[in-house]
Amino acid sequence: MKYHIEKNTVQETLIIPLYARKKCTEKFPDLFQDEFALHFMDEIDYDFSELEKKSGSSMQEFGFLEVAMRQNDLTFEIKDYLKSHPRAAVVNMGCGLDNTGRNCDNGSCRIYNIDFPDVIEIRNQLLPAGEREKNIASDLRDPAWFQEIDSSQGVVFFAAGVFYYFLTEDVKTLFLALEKRFPGGRLVFDSCGKAGAKMMRKTWLKQAGIQDVDAYFSVGDTQKDLAVWSETFRVSCRGYMLGYQSLDLPSVKKMHRILSRVGDNLMKMKIVRIDFTGT
Repeated sequence: MKYHIEKNTVQETLIIPLYARKKCTEKFPDLFQDEFALHFMDEIDYDFSELEKKSGSSMQEFGFLEVAMRQNDLTFEIKDYLKSHPRAAVVNMGCGLDNTGRNCDNGSCRIYNIDFPDVIEIRNQLLPAGEREKNIASDLRDPAWFQEIDSSQGVVFFAAGVFYYFLTEDVKTLFLALEKRFPGGRLVFDSCGKAGAKMMRKTWLKQAGIQDVDAYFSVGDTQKDLAVWSETFRVSCRGYMLGYQSLDLPSVKKMHRILSRVGDNLMKMKIVRIDFTGT
């Protein structure tokens, strides 16, 4: 029996990113694979007709490509940390139904997935925690969830498409709290400049009636915007689209490669890494 998803529900907001990862896998098979998304979409009773109508446009395909690159980039950084900390905690902040933790599982790390209680309730039904895995119901801004994380063997935090919807002061407070509680840990997330972040939030901002757009988090210059927050932050970044691998592949159109350069350079799309040195 298929799992029914109603329109305009929390479930729908979780299914759309899964749909995007399914389309990434289908359109860019030489770049990205998400077998979970392919399998899970077959188990869903939901009207995808409107999404399917738009899925063939070049801009929509570029959106799918963005999803693929973000997941690949974050996966690279997580696996890089696990090379030196094989038993570390891998913490998915704002997890939704994302499966990145399991995709990075080396057989000995511990996986934590954190999101709002209503999201975790759905995740527990559709993607229950496996071995060495825990789903945590919490607002990321509430530090109470820190107590759930066993960081004795190291910890790498990651967030995909999450901090665009946070006030800058909330992000700063969270990052400094993570640094204090988890010295030696690593935080990896995607970001972009003000113009790009505003575009990503456009619909949500309108619905929420938010006027003070500049109060929301974006990163133009990592050293100017982030490194000054703490003397013990070691901040680095790479281009979101082209910083980790070439897009000179059969599945990627020339226009998409051009848009990728525009994204990384003009829109300042980045994958940001902060190491909490504790020194």
